[in-house]
Amino acid sequence: MAVKNIDISIITINYNSTGYTIRCIESILQNTTKTLNYEVLVVDNASELKDLQTLEQGIKSLNNSRIKLLKSRINTGFGGGNMFGVQHAQGRYYVFLNNDTLLIDDPIHRCYEFMERSTHVAISGPQIYDENHKTTISFDYFTSFAREVFGRELVSFLWKKPKRRFDYKEPIEIDYVNGSFMFTRAEDFNSVGGFDTNIFLYFEESDLCHRLKKIGKPTYFLPSASYLHFQDRSVRKNTTSIAKKIELKTSMFYVIRKNYGYFHYQVLRMVFIFRYGCTSLVKPKYFALFKHILIGLPIGKSLKHQQAIKN
Repeated sequence: MAVKNIDISIITINYNSTGYTIRCIESILQNTTKTLNYEVLVVDNASELKDLQTLEQGIKSLNNSRIKLLKSRINTGFGGGNMFGVQHAQGRYYVFLNNDTLLIDDPIHRCYEFMERSTHVAISGPQIYDENHKTTISFDYFTSFAREVFGRELVSFLWKKPKRRFDYKEPIEIDYVNGSFMFTRAEDFNSVGGFDTNIFLYFEESDLCHRLKKIGKPTYFLPSASYLHFQDRSVRKNTTSIAKKIELKTSMFYVIRKNYGYFHYQVLRMVFIFRYGCTSLVKPKYFALFKHILIGLPIGKSLKHQQAIKN
């Protein structure tokens, strides 16, 4: 149960990327309003021993009682790692923050103020800047047959959805925000069971926001809040390119089947069999992905089931 005097629980995951994690924590401490009562929960997702020891030393050197290190003996992925953190969280709000991010201009406080005013909103997310300090896409449309086959531009036109590259000045309702920074009301997050831990990587935020929208709890993009995102540093370091593509498609098809049904899933699979069958003829490296699509991209083939429990 949440303790009333904790406003916000900030949860970030470390996986063999301590340098980014420590910089992220430092940016939280330096760019978050001191009047907010918050805690920082750092979940180590079964990193190598050397990286974990470096993380422990780095957190100790920060000497801040707000920070708590939680150690998992198995890499449970993005959703699972965050759900491990949630079990220890005491705040009325949760912030799921990638460790390869740096805060700019107090975005946590800006999101907090917006959510306090907008009690009907379940999740909000800020504007993303890339490592060159240029604005980049900060929200997306739910994954679906239409999006994957016909593209985002047609989806935006037909369903009158907000344009992803527009320069917004005011908060706007969208499908889902980028999972690298999600500010959510704990009560709403908990009410739908949080992240689906069957998903190891990718589309967790789409699935979560989709379930919340179904019960009348929308997600908003806040252009006045901002942060810098280095993009997939832990995944890029620890996963090959083709394995990443297979995992992405595995999660995508799982979410589509879960949220839209078997027929939707099968029709899209037929399209992808043709698409990647042709692609693999000219780019042989895609043959592994084609084979996974051919057998239905079962969740049992996810990277999740390749993780060993560490001593």
